[in-house]
Amino acid sequence: MKFEELLSEIDGFGRFQKMVLIINFLGRFSLACHFLLGNFIAVIPTHHCDISYLDAEGIFGNLSREQRLTVSIPAQEDGTPASCHMFSYPQFHLLSNSSSHPEVAVVQCQNGWKYDNSTFISTLATQWDLVCEKRAMNKLTTTIFFIGVMFGAATFGSLSAIFGRKPMLLVSYLTGTGFGLVSAFSSSFIMFAVLRFFTGFTITGIVIIASVLNVEWVSIEQRKLVGVIDSLSWTFAIMCLSLIAYCIRDWRWLTVAISLPNIIAIITWWWVPESARWLIANGKVDKAHYYLHKCAIMNRRKEVTLRLKPEDLAKIIVTDRGNRKYSYLDLVRTPKMRRLALLTGITWFSVAIVAYGIGFNISGFGLNMHLTQFVYAAIEVPAKLLIYYLLDMFGRRKTQAVFMLLVGIALTINIFIPRDMTVVRTVIAVLGKGFSATCFGTIILYSSELYPTVLRQNGMGYNSFLARLGVSLAPLILLLDDIWSHLSQVILSSIALCAALVAYQLPETRGRCLPETIEDIEGIRKDPNGSLLQHLKTEENVEVG
Repeated sequence: MKFEELLSEIDGFGRFQKMVLIINFLGRFSLACHFLLGNFIAVIPTHHCDISYLDAEGIFGNLSREQRLTVSIPAQEDGTPASCHMFSYPQFHLLSNSSSHPEVAVVQCQNGWKYDNSTFISTLATQWDLVCEKRAMNKLTTTIFFIGVMFGAATFGSLSAIFGRKPMLLVSYLTGTGFGLVSAFSSSFIMFAVLRFFTGFTITGIVIIASVLNVEWVSIEQRKLVGVIDSLSWTFAIMCLSLIAYCIRDWRWLTVAISLPNIIAIITWWWVPESARWLIANGKVDKAHYYLHKCAIMNRRKEVTLRLKPEDLAKIIVTDRGNRKYSYLDLVRTPKMRRLALLTGITWFSVAIVAYGIGFNISGFGLNMHLTQFVYAAIEVPAKLLIYYLLDMFGRRKTQAVFMLLVGIALTINIFIPRDMTVVRTVIAVLGKGFSATCFGTIILYSSELYPTVLRQNGMGYNSFLARLGVSLAPLILLLDDIWSHLSQVILSSIALCAALVAYQLPETRGRCLPETIEDIEGIRKDPNGSLLQHLKTEENVEVG
């Protein structure tokens, strides 16, 4: 008996599955907000050297604020005060002829900076003066966070494959919430950076565990719907983040506000079931029968599990059941598994670096940051709903490849649009963000279908590791615009176009049973009598090789 057949008998998308989906939907709220928190707390507001000490010495007399700035700080090309330099001494002659700029000595800011607080009350930059030569440290906090996410993905992927999905999900909830809240009260930048690393490390377990749990509990027909809903939870959270950040302009309280919802997730965790697939694959058939019975009762199919004995579940997976532990090394031990890991890893890395490269650039188009972030999130709604129809119409592989190609084209077009055409550039960027959202929603579902049950959590952890590597590099790529204004766009568009070719090499999974063992992937699975099982060795599976 295949697990999908049993799942269909007890209703593969009944009230039980909907409960799990809703719980995991809510549980991902804080996670998504933390991923893009840097867009608001790491903003560098307009600033100039603090000259209040000169006023205290009575040098300015009755001069107005504008006159004080004129004689103290050199003007930039656009007429605004320079951000990082001031005159070595006041230039009063500029009051009569401000256009006259003889060679006047300038020095770096001597007594800190004065910040424009009209948009943000407090950010990391204003808290610890991360401006001028230290301005890159604002982006560095995002990179540090995602380095933590990267290692956390590998760690939680491995631990949840060993100890189960449910217990590690609770660990992720508790530790992620704790580190997130404590980071809001950091007394130094180093303390904040360290706590952000551990926040990312611990909170990432939510996404890789919840996504796998959702897929492992639903029938084949409903996997794409679950994938879309799962992905929309991210969109919902980011739209809310824009509104929360608009209302809370202080970085400390904003961090607290997005961490607290995890308390709800911790409470609802008690109703989250363990993966029956994982339990069977690890020889824990009694526990698997317990959860399947709960599922059947809730779905009003109690009679199915009454006639099903725990020992019958042992026949679902006929190889490697409970007699060995799997590790990340099993992703590369066999040829088809190795090729699959390579292709999915490259695709995840590319999708992540491109999607977040666009998402982190909310201030690069000259429009309101909160509105841009909200529009970036809103465009994901139709983009992800479109997935539901595309996955059946064209399949996973073509959808992934084509939309990755469209992302690359959108980024390429923006390279040739003048920077003063902010509205046009923003529209193209929003379309690119929508295309990338379709790619992200597809690859998460796609990968969970490609990997066998015994390695699914390891596979998702490995892919998430590479994705977060890409995300951690995205802020650094945006810094390259200081060298050439279009350099980051050239790099991101090139990655997207190459990733489209890689994604097209993956096998199709539309309408296929989830593979249970490595032998299913390699096409060498045998039944108890030693006969080769061919039911999974379809044309699409052969493509892995």
